Amino acid sequence: MSDGVDRAILARSFLRARLEPAVFPTRRALSAWQERKVIAHLRWARTRSRHLEERFGAHATEAWRALPITHKAEMMARWDDVVTVPIRKDEALAVALRAEEERDFSPTVRGYTVGLSSGTSGNRGLFVASAEERAEWAGAAIARVLPALVPGLVRERVAFFLRANSNLYQSVGSRRIAFTFFDLSRPFEEHLARLDAQPPSILVAPPSMLRMLAEARIGGRSAIAPRIVVSVAEVLDPLDEGVIRRGFARVVHQIYQATEGFLGASCAFGTVHLAEDVMIIEEEPVPGAEDGAFHPILTDFRRRSQPIVRYRLDDVLVPRRSPCPCGSVARALDRIEGRADDLLFVDDGRGPLFPDFVRRAVMLADAAITDYRVVQRARDRLALFVEPAEAWAAAAHALDRLWASRGAPVVIERIERPAQDLMRKLRRVVRALEAHP
Repeated sequence: MSDGVDRAILARSFLRARLEPAVFPTRRALSAWQERKVIAHLRWARTRSRHLEERFGAHATEAWRALPITHKAEMMARWDDVVTVPIRKDEALAVALRAEEERDFSPTVRGYTVGLSSGTSGNRGLFVASAEERAEWAGAAIARVLPALVPGLVRERVAFFLRANSNLYQSVGSRRIAFTFFDLSRPFEEHLARLDAQPPSILVAPPSMLRMLAEARIGGRSAIAPRIVVSVAEVLDPLDEGVIRRGFARVVHQIYQATEGFLGASCAFGTVHLAEDVMIIEEEPVPGAEDGAFHPILTDFRRRSQPIVRYRLDDVLVPRRSPCPCGSVARALDRIEGRADDLLFVDDGRGPLFPDFVRRAVMLADAAITDYRVVQRARDRLALFVEPAEAWAAAAHALDRLWASRGAPVVIERIERPAQDLMRKLRRVVRALEAHP
């Protein structure tokens, strides 16, 4: 394994991720095991993270659920006190920023990988990971992406599209897995040429890029035929999923990950399951939600270099109501709505309007619709782009009816297609209000 990644740790992580359904036959068994892991982890971490020890105060380790919830802004403000490794924020940030500028993501800080994440909302996050944590991540990623029970029977060629490369992702490379990074900042035609020269068996990319590649294949501009297609980084919109599935004739799998860690992945049936073998995820209900939507509060019991303890994400997750056919006891999601910044507000006292309602209204308005953007500029004003242009009136009417169902008027403005920057995550439903509850 390149870059000093521990093969034993990688193999252990792989087997744990693969065998978890058999190890934990019930939710009760999983929960009891999680609690033991968290307490053992926190006994170690609270003595090494000044910020964590301050949060504990007089609380016993076993009372960890009483700790105040933290978030990205506090993590960044107190970074030096949060981490347990001898790396200061200014040092880590300098390396990460230089890597972004030079597009060379190989340097580490005393053996630790550092990197930046913009996040769906655009708020920058800084992460650090040890070689052991990279191996843990690599094992879990391989287990969830490769279809064979034991990898290595065939040589896999992985094409990975991201805004920024990282030693974290390069950890996946081995003699049996050829890993190639594709920089989203490079021209699309360059990507097509590289892919055709080295056709991947596994294609991993944000859905906006997957769609472009699928359309290139449908149009005869590309001949790649990956066996596995994985969506990362952005919310997988049903409109994009349909095009990607049709273009590659494959189920579109998902990896749910953020600066804060590996959060989940889809099973063979395409259902996203939370990574409860590495963290406990508490649920903070979204006010006004009728489908069980919640913000996840993370407590990672494997990540030591940068402890994640009762850490709230702005993501909005909707749980699956029925059991997944795969049999895993890990919680399953119906969908990932995106960030709280994607919730729209209506003056009817009934809480937020979820992007899924907006997406469905537009998509069901006209079967010919292939792309759209909805931007809420005021509580009673929307900006709408629809392709093809002939379907705009139908989509606008559908949105007008959606707002009317909430007893609220809305003015809908027609706009041209917003410029798409592949270095930023695509969001089709966006709230652009200056103030909100």
